Amino acid sequence: MTTVIDTRDLHKRYGRTHALDGLDLRVESGQVHGFLGPNGAGKTTTIRILLGLARASAGEASVFGQNPWTDAVAIHRRIAYVPGDVSVWPNLSGGEAIDLLARLRGARRHDDEYRAQRERLTEAFGFDPRVKGRSYSKGNRQKVALIAAFAVPADLYIFDEPTSGLDPLMSVIFHREVARVRDAGATVLLSSHILSEVEQLCDRVSIIRAGRIVESGTLDQLRHLTRVEVSFDGTDAAAAAGIVDAHDATAENGRVRFTVDSDRVTAVLPELARRDVAGLRVAPPSLEELFLRHYGDDLQTLTSAEDGAGEGAEHRAGDRTRRTRRSAR
Repeated sequence: MTTVIDTRDLHKRYGRTHALDGLDLRVESGQVHGFLGPNGAGKTTTIRILLGLARASAGEASVFGQNPWTDAVAIHRRIAYVPGDVSVWPNLSGGEAIDLLARLRGARRHDDEYRAQRERLTEAFGFDPRVKGRSYSKGNRQKVALIAAFAVPADLYIFDEPTSGLDPLMSVIFHREVARVRDAGATVLLSSHILSEVEQLCDRVSIIRAGRIVESGTLDQLRHLTRVEVSFDGTDAAAAAGIVDAHDATAENGRVRFTVDSDRVTAVLPELARRDVAGLRVAPPSLEELFLRHYGDDLQTLTSAEDGAGEGAEHRAGDRTRRTRRSAR
């Protein structure tokens, strides 16, 4: 399998800020590769380097085996890119903007194949191409870029939060188009906050944190832990004590939950049978759970900060109430 995108020990600094800190990312041909991480993790910086819009501070990056900084023109002939916030020309209609973007990628307005694809996509996305760009909402501006991208075949599609501003129905159309270009042999790098979208579309996933890839692989490879949910006669988490290979047991709403290494599930089941289990549910972890393994501490910090802010507001409100009462006296 051919490697389309390859970065090794990639660094990008903006003054004292390290946007990328040794990023290793590999995207193989014919795959939809999910690029997952919150704002500030380094996703957009990585994409800008791959597009030749920013220069790496250190490390190596290649697209189709070429340097994106020195060979950007040749690389862009084979790429379709859609950012998360699209700007359009205010005095051009949507159709004119689509035609212009497509011509920049080699399409001809009177080419029968291009016109057929543009019309099909315009109808599928429910887009009115006659309206001037200044009148379009964020979602319609996204549609301009998506239609232009899908109307002209590319070897590599790079999407950076592409469904931002789209309603659920239009997101379904986007999913179908991604599947179509992948089936045609194209490669897709999909950066998204929407975990269900990544889980549905992607063959492989890379999770980025603080400018580095912290986990990468197929969903099956990432799901090395399996969720087990059981109900015993008692509902205390201690009911799972002594079960070999059980991790992170918790009790909630009358059920005990824990995780176990996926290759040890069959070894755990006989132990559960000896404990008079009343109910049992075994399932692989969701992508959200995989993601929170790496960002759960950040979530806990945010929750603690919100709780602290709430307590502070209550104290301040109490102080104001007491001052008001004293003034009334």
